[in-house]
Amino acid sequence: MNAVLQPEVRLEPVHENMLDAVVSIEQRAYSHPWTRGNFADSLKSGYHLSALWADKELLGYFVAMQGVQEVHLLNITVAPAYQGQGLSVLMLDALRLWARGQQADCIWLEVRKSNARAIQVYSRYGYSRVGERKNYYPAHQGQREDAVVMSLKL
Repeated sequence: MNAVLQPEVRLEPVHENMLDAVVSIEQRAYSHPWTRGNFADSLKSGYHLSALWADKELLGYFVAMQGVQEVHLLNITVAPAYQGQGLSVLMLDALRLWARGQQADCIWLEVRKSNARAIQVYSRYGYSRVGERKNYYPAHQGQREDAVVMSLKL
């Protein structure tokens, strides 16, 4: 059963002191989670990391990298207890606004081919499927999984 969302949420930049909370959600949400080092490296590289909070509780986050006239969404995650409440759309809205502010023409992302729920969220939001990357993601027992490449024109 999902937890009840608190009425007021806010987005704020992720800082080093938040990484333990981010990694905790990441580990609960994925079979092959990013490490603390992945998030720390993203911060050091100047990537855009935003956290969605309700009071002192972290609900989700996203990581995006700016390129030349484009943005690449590297990670977007909603805490498992709060999934299915539209929080990913709030973060996608924030990402789109930030990307426009960077003069990006489009946003790119990869998603596991097996992640039908995420593909549906992205499609409803306006992302188009533009290709696949073979053996992109690690999978169970040393296997690899294909990624669906999607793009949103801004």
